[in-house]
Amino acid sequence: QVQLVESGGALVQPGGSLRLSCTASGVTLDYYAIGWFRQVPGEDRAGVSCIDDSGRKTHYEGSVKGRFTISRDKAKNTVYLEMNGLQPRDTAVYYCATKPICMGTIIRPQPGYNAWGHGTQVTVSS
Repeated sequence: QVQLVESGGALVQPGGSLRLSCTASGVTLDYYAIGWFRQVPGEDRAGVSCIDDSGRKTHYEGSVKGRFTISRDKAKNTVYLEMNGLQPRDTAVYYCATKPICMGTIIRPQPGYNAWGHGTQVTVSS
């Protein structure tokens, strides 16, 4: 499976913004749908957003719709998650994954997906 690397997480105040990046070395992401997921301690990893291989179809989990924007730059082999209006409830480790299952607001990794990277920590706190 393709190994992805997440970056861009930080400590930010409520109402702030961050842009996360998801990239891979040695392999093009052009033909992969990509999903962003997040996890807090003690809870399952939850789907946040996903984008198809063309970049034209996107999906968002309900609580982030209107605040987060997923996009991809094929020239940079990178998928981004622009996060605005961050709230403490957005605090989590954020991961990206290839070939997510995306149907409306349902965003899940493929069953048995086990190529998770280290993720990037987003902390929203004053």
